[in-house]
Amino acid sequence: MTLLESNDVGDLFQSLELPCGVVLKNRIVKSAMSDSLGDGCGNPTDAQIRLYERWADGGVAASIIGEVQGTPHYAEKPGNLVLHQDADLARFEELARRGSADGTQLWLQLGHAGAMAHPPVSTPKGPSAIDIPGLTCEALTLQEIEALPAEFARTASLAQQLGFGGVQIHAAHGFLLSQFLSPLFNQRDDAYGGSLASRMRLLLEVVQAVRDAVDPGFVVAVKLNATDQLEGGFAEKESLEVVAALDETGIDLIDISGGTYFPGAKSASDSAGSGPCFLDFAVQARQRTSKPLMATGGFKTRQQVVDALRSGHVDLAGIARGFVLDTGLPNNWRSKIAVDPEFPRFSSPPVGGITAWYTMRLTQVGEGRETAERPDLDAAVRDYDERDRLRADKWIQRFS
Repeated sequence: MTLLESNDVGDLFQSLELPCGVVLKNRIVKSAMSDSLGDGCGNPTDAQIRLYERWADGGVAASIIGEVQGTPHYAEKPGNLVLHQDADLARFEELARRGSADGTQLWLQLGHAGAMAHPPVSTPKGPSAIDIPGLTCEALTLQEIEALPAEFARTASLAQQLGFGGVQIHAAHGFLLSQFLSPLFNQRDDAYGGSLASRMRLLLEVVQAVRDAVDPGFVVAVKLNATDQLEGGFAEKESLEVVAALDETGIDLIDISGGTYFPGAKSASDSAGSGPCFLDFAVQARQRTSKPLMATGGFKTRQQVVDALRSGHVDLAGIARGFVLDTGLPNNWRSKIAVDPEFPRFSSPPVGGITAWYTMRLTQVGEGRETAERPDLDAAVRDYDERDRLRADKWIQRFS
C-alpha cells in the first residue's frame, strides 16, 4: 500500500482528445481480451454486461470488448460475440448503455480469426494454406478477401447504431489481418501477397471501408503488432512502415502490442515480463505518426503507467489483466492510498493455462462471486475447456 502525493497521478488523469473529437477522460484503457463470456449463440450474457458496467464504474476511460465477430464463420472461440442483423440487438444495446456509464467509451474489437478460427465451430481459412502441427487451414479465395472490407464496415456501422462509441480493427496477435501482414503466413502471389505494400493492402482497405461507414465522430482504432516474435515473421522494421501508412488514414488511435497465438509460438498474452512491453517500439513509432499511440502489455504498477506517459512516447496505457484483478483500478490509483494489483504467479503452467485462469476469473467477477481465494489453475483450465465444449454445441445448433 502506497501513499501518493496529489501530483503523482496528474499524468494519468489528463483528458485526451482523439482526432475524431472524442475526449477520453483519462489515459487508462481496459484493453481487449478474449472475454469468452458470450452465450454460445453470439450474444452478450448478464455476466458480460455487469463486467463492463463494473469497469465503467471503476473510472476507466475506455473499454474494448475483444474479438467481436461480424459473422459466425471464423470465430476465435464459441464465447465470442457475433454482431449482425440476426443477433439479439437489444442485448447489445444494453451492453453499450451500461458499459459506457460515467463517461466511459465502449468500443468493439472487430475480429476475424482466419487461420486460427476454432475448428469445432469453423473451417479455418487464412491468406495461404497451412499444414503444421496443431494448425491446418485452407487459403481464402480472392473473392472472399475482396468481400472482407464491407463485412468489417457493416459490423462497425451496426455497432454505432446500437450505441457503442467506436471500434478497434484487430491486426495483431496472429489473427486474420495480422496473418496477411506476416511474410511467414502470407505466401500469396496476387495483389494481397508478396511485398509489404501488398500484404498491408487488406488492412488499409478495411480501415477505409470502416471509416467511410461510420460518422466522423465515431472512434476507429487499430491494434497492430510491433513484432510477431517469430523468426521470419512480421518484425519491427515492417511494422513501422505500416504505422506510417496508417498515419495517412482516418483512424484515431494505434494500439501497439505483439506476439501471436499460433501453435508453438511465444504466447501473445503470457510473454510479459516484469515491466511494460513495446515502449521501445513506441519511441520509433512516434517518429512515423502523429496519431495517438497506446502501448498494451506488461503494465503492472501505477508508477509504470505514470513513467510511460511522462516519457511522451505513448498517450495511453492499455491494461488487461490488471483490470481482472481490480475492476476499480483507475479510481484506486486516483485515491491518496493506492494499491497496485497483486498478480498471481504460476509454476510451469500448461500452454494456454494462464489465459484460462484469467478468463475464468473474469467470469467470477462478472457474476459477482469473486473472493479473496482465487481459482486453482488446474480447475480453471478444466472449467474453461468444458465450457468451450458445451458452447461449441450451442454454436453449431445456432449457426449451422
